[in-house]
Amino acid sequence: MNNNLNVEYDLIVQQWENLTLANDFLFGKIMSDKSLCTEMLKRILPHIDIGDINFPEVQKSFRDGIDTRGIRLDIYSKSDGKVYDVEIQTTNEKNLARRSRAYHIGIGNDILNKETVKETHTYRDLPDAYVIFISTFDPFRQGRHIYTFENICCEDKNLKLNDGAITIFLNAKGKINDISPELKAFLDLIMGRSSDDPFVREIEKQLEFAKHNSDWRRDFMIMSIHDQDKILEGIDRGIAEGIAIGKTEANQSIAIQMSREGLSLDMIARIVKERVSVIQGWIDEAKA
Repeated sequence: MNNNLNVEYDLIVQQWENLTLANDFLFGKIMSDKSLCTEMLKRILPHIDIGDINFPEVQKSFRDGIDTRGIRLDIYSKSDGKVYDVEIQTTNEKNLARRSRAYHIGIGNDILNKETVKETHTYRDLPDAYVIFISTFDPFRQGRHIYTFENICCEDKNLKLNDGAITIFLNAKGKINDISPELKAFLDLIMGRSSDDPFVREIEKQLEFAKHNSDWRRDFMIMSIHDQDKILEGIDRGIAEGIAIGKTEANQSIAIQMSREGLSLDMIARIVKERVSVIQGWIDEAKA
């Protein structure tokens, strides 16, 4: 195995020093703070009177859902009969719509399958569920900062299903003036742009604190090493399958195997030294 693919200690430390709020690990750590998470939700959902939320759960897993690999949510919180899942997304793998569907199913199943001493939950007990993606790209290429989806009747657009499933996609690169200055300041921070906004300033203080938190740095390093092991395992499998059929075919096999292991397209492109569009074509062909 090429030693250049191994994650060195100093490289991981450098990565830690350069992390921003757009990193899912750091996003989860910062937004596990109850007050910060509450303010974030209030800015995203100004029309909702968000009261006292429970302490946010980070990387909450649903292991009995439709996905055999399980579903893992970045930030999960509850307030006044509503649940909120907030995801940070930096790579456009063109699957957010169907992922949101799986997340709604996982949240619903988790609630319905939990029995308390006093009662068993029924469909009527399902709360409104908000699945929110904060992305560093425009998933729908319309220039909006925010895209909100609810189920409506195709024959009568004014007729809502009212099933309580709401999905919101936030685009930190939006161009249209369609959100509040407060939410815009938060999305700008996701893209690494500072401001005098009090909420942004508080998050920046927490980010600076995080860089000096030895426990968090240790957790990040352990996670990075674990992820690197998965990368190397995926490469090994791909090489074993493709070594006898030429460089291009081998790279294709490696890329497909790494995709199955959950690596992002950008990471695969850097490893096999190929364009993202080519890799996406290989993956699509393998699924056909």
